[in-house]
Amino acid sequence: MARRRKRKSRRRLEGRRILECVPQYSIESGEDKPVTAARKFIQAKGITPPALLLVKRNEHTTDRYFWAEKGLFGAQYVEENHFLFPSLRELAEEKMAATAR
Repeated sequence: MARRRKRKSRRRLEGRRILECVPQYSIESGEDKPVTAARKFIQAKGITPPALLLVKRNEHTTDRYFWAEKGLFGAQYVEENHFLFPSLRELAEEKMAATAR
């Protein structure tokens, strides 16, 4: 029996394209939980929002977090709801203006 392809959400793909424009930081979680490692890294480096943090949990798993003005969010949530974040709305408008030229 033929397998059906999973439908890709347009809204999530749009959010993913917008997140590609945001600065990314890759870190290792070490002994801490991934979200704790991300928070400590943000505090230590003084990272300003918006930013995307890729936290390597082990050799197989990497967790993605989005640092926004409102706090730290899972990247998948942000991809699906990018319109709720003012800094991403500005990026999306700039990107749309650049492609319109």
